[in-house]
Amino acid sequence: MNILPNYINNKWQKSPATENIEITNPATAELLAKVPLSSKSEVNEAAESATKAFKSWRRTPASQRVQFLFLLKYLLEEHLEDIARTITFECGKTLVESRIEMRRAIENVEIACGIPMMLGGNHHEDIVDGIDGTMIRQPLGVCAAICSFSFPGMIPLWFLPYALACGNTYIVKPSEKVPLTMQKIFQLLEQTGLPEGVVNLVNGSKETVDAIVEHPQIKAISFVGSTSVAKYIYSWGAANSKRMQCHGGAKNPIVILPDADIVNTTRIAADSAFGCAGQTCLAASIAITVGEAQETFTQAIVEAANKRVVGNGLDDKVEMGPVINAGSKTRIEGLIEKGTSSGAKLLLDGRNPLIPGYEQGNFIRPTILEDVNPLSEIANTEIFGPVLSLIHVNNIDEAISLVNDNPFGKMACLFTASVAAARKFRYEAETGSIGINIAPTEPTPFLPFSSCKKSFFGDLHGQGNQAVEFFTQTKTVLERWSSKSK
Repeated sequence: MNILPNYINNKWQKSPATENIEITNPATAELLAKVPLSSKSEVNEAAESATKAFKSWRRTPASQRVQFLFLLKYLLEEHLEDIARTITFECGKTLVESRIEMRRAIENVEIACGIPMMLGGNHHEDIVDGIDGTMIRQPLGVCAAICSFSFPGMIPLWFLPYALACGNTYIVKPSEKVPLTMQKIFQLLEQTGLPEGVVNLVNGSKETVDAIVEHPQIKAISFVGSTSVAKYIYSWGAANSKRMQCHGGAKNPIVILPDADIVNTTRIAADSAFGCAGQTCLAASIAITVGEAQETFTQAIVEAANKRVVGNGLDDKVEMGPVINAGSKTRIEGLIEKGTSSGAKLLLDGRNPLIPGYEQGNFIRPTILEDVNPLSEIANTEIFGPVLSLIHVNNIDEAISLVNDNPFGKMACLFTASVAAARKFRYEAETGSIGINIAPTEPTPFLPFSSCKKSFFGDLHGQGNQAVEFFTQTKTVLERWSSKSK
């Protein structure tokens, strides 16, 4: 069985690690590969390589740096279908979802290609008589990404293109649950002809992560994962004087008012809650129905969820694939049991389904719980599975209070025909992202992927202009020249 190599200093190399993790197809339980648990020494080798490369890479004009990204964009387009199938093989989502993921990933590469304009500073003449002031942006040095399993192609490309375009060198540590996708993308990066050491790939698990977080030559780290791990990495990284952006978990509420278009609302809510088997940080987790919306939405969402076709994501007819592994399946089913034990009514039970031909897969069908106590564990825990909780309130003020009482702050959505209600919700809801009659399933690359409260640790988010700010250090220069200067 193939043990995946690392990519360091433009060379694919076998890890000397004695331990590895088996990678299996979550739909079939087929063994796909083994990923090595790389040691601290391999992280150090990658960091040394990236540090050496930084000296010349930062001096490469931005207009030349983005030429490599233009080529990467072309190669990703050319190999999109192959990469999408790899995502489905190792992650389990449907092929349609994998294609959309890669489309979002490519959009980030496209936006990073505009860095010659985005890197602009400021210049002010005569701040004081005869003194000019300038603010310039300079790259940080070696940066790194520690990635989650939910989007093995897109998440690393939230960060890597911007870092390279800004003049940094980079290390990617893909999730040990889904390392195959990054193997293929790094093969394409290799084809771009990037100089030695500019990009590096180190596989591994906790020891590898710890080595990245504590390494003195790594200046900035981007992370996506659970809140507990995000807090751990952020705290340790900040203590080591690193610039950090750590995306944590979520418990995204959607609020449905009586005047909402129930047909479209139901379709959007079902896609958000059950898309990618609920394994996205933007998945709708709680539906808060207001007044008369309770009866109409509840009936509609149960019907839509019950009709959702579950199976192997490579089947064109399938609308939802498995969860990532058996451990995740057990955890999700345990949380469903806790929900019913705390008084919630199980309207649709997706546990232990029979999927003909895929009896060994990690499948859970869409599950809906009604009358969930807002103070219960299931209402305040990221399930990261195809489970939607229903809560009923009497008015929009009660709904907004529930949104704001939630410990997470990734996203909240409102479905209504009222402009006044939409403005009130947008103004008062305490989350990093707001959806009005829409529930985003992936962050829009043109804008920062904003989060707050326990969903994010740091100041600058990924994507767009904030990515440029994160991957650069501002420098203020004051200059005075006498009339005798040459």
